[in-house]
Amino acid sequence: MFMNATALKQKVAQEALKFVQPNTVLGVGTGSTVDCFIQALGQSKLSIQAAVSSSTRTEKQLQSLGIQVVDLNQVDCLSLYVDGADEINPNYQLIKGGGGALTREKIVAEAADQFICIADESKLVSVLGRFPLPIEVLPMACGLIIKKIIEIGGQPKQRQNFTTDNGNVILDVSGLSITDPISLESQINQWPGVVTNGLFAKRPADFCLIACGSGNVKQLSK
Repeated sequence: MFMNATALKQKVAQEALKFVQPNTVLGVGTGSTVDCFIQALGQSKLSIQAAVSSSTRTEKQLQSLGIQVVDLNQVDCLSLYVDGADEINPNYQLIKGGGGALTREKIVAEAADQFICIADESKLVSVLGRFPLPIEVLPMACGLIIKKIIEIGGQPKQRQNFTTDNGNVILDVSGLSITDPISLESQINQWPGVVTNGLFAKRPADFCLIACGSGNVKQLSK
């Protein structure tokens, strides 16, 4: 019997708890799968020192469960970051940012010794780009960046009625087949006005926990 999407997210979230070390500071991402992880963390008997949040949304969820949230600048060591993904390629390079928290997610991922990606098997792809690539952009640069995206063959669309936690806009880019994620990540990030983009290629996940339709959770590691 195959499990529905919510059950799969709960299953993989529960599995991720096994990697959380007591009395440490934990990095926590943003998204529907991470929502399940936060709930599982709150219901568990794990006692963590504090958490570093990647978004206002996650911060509120953690605090509602009595988990202390601290600023990354206050943390000497962040041993683990747990987050989801919109797409995952065979090298564990990701597209993230469907929830709009890509910049802070990228910062926390970079700071962590280990990055675990939790997802269901529908997120596995051979080539990134089926899911539109989010790019966080300063509002005054929106028109400029749209032109540059079109020049490289992308189809940009500004996310409507949405502002990031940093006060910026998101351009969602479809029509790309991303065969060299590291190169494209660097190229886009060099455009003036781009805060960052949703390619997690230079800093990919260290390993992935993938929930399968049967209810099993696979650990994929390099």
